[in-house]
Amino acid sequence: MATLNVGNLGEYLREQRRNAQLSLRQLADAAGVSNPYLSQIERGLRKPSAEVLQQVAKALRISAETLYVRAGILDAERDRDEVETRAVILADPTLNERQKQVLLQVYESFRKENGFESVPGEDLQDNDVQVDDVQVDDVRGDAHDSDTGVRGPRTADGSDADPQRRTAG
Repeated sequence: MATLNVGNLGEYLREQRRNAQLSLRQLADAAGVSNPYLSQIERGLRKPSAEVLQQVAKALRISAETLYVRAGILDAERDRDEVETRAVILADPTLNERQKQVLLQVYESFRKENGFESVPGEDLQDNDVQVDDVQVDDVRGDAHDSDTGVRGPRTADGSDADPQRRTAG
């Protein structure tokens, strides 16, 4: 694990807080940490845990992984692909929040299946959707084939491209 670079982290947090137009007190309240503690982090005097960084990231609506890298919790070179993948998913304006969460969970399940550990503090939370419970229409809100759960090809007006594919239902 890399050494903690809390000075760089503090400067970055201050910059992100100012970009979000939040006072130190507002960010501390939103992140659930004390005002003095957050001030000490920004000044490079404290080394926050991954959990605190995740809370701050949520309050700032930025990637927790970016903060982990800045704090030295994640190795930037080794974990860059995962961080970039997550950041691209989270930044995609064409996906709603539920779709982003489901996509991240599918991504994480494949990483675990292939023997890679998850990012610190990014485990499934109680209110997260379990990937096994999600159907295509849950995420897309579209009609789907009741046998396969997959929507077939459509014409421009939204009807089935192949009328033989329609199922009774």
